[in-house]
Amino acid sequence: QVLLVESGGGLVQPGGSLRLSCAASGMIFSAHVMGWYRQAPGKERELVARITNGGRTNYADSVKGRFTISTDPAKNTVYLQMNSLKPEDTAVYYCNAEHTYYRYLYWGQGTQVTVSS
Repeated sequence: QVLLVESGGGLVQPGGSLRLSCAASGMIFSAHVMGWYRQAPGKERELVARITNGGRTNYADSVKGRFTISTDPAKNTVYLQMNSLKPEDTAVYYCNAEHTYYRYLYWGQGTQVTVSS
């Protein structure tokens, strides 16, 4: 069974930082593109960042320069470092894995990030 477990969410003030973690199990980590998505109430789920097994990254325009995605293959873990957080970053953040060949998609349960004064 493939399992993605997010952690690290919480409440922070504008301008603060958080680091999200996603621990993967039951899959070959290196065979997947890993990503972070988010969904705010009343809005569609959107891509935040992705990283390939070759280290190529993509970011939503709204988070470029503030967020950084990275992996630790030895721990089967993907991270999202979030700096200079804004209230509009408030959302449930989901970890995603896509098999590079078969295109299987897996999702975590999500972790809440709230940016508020």
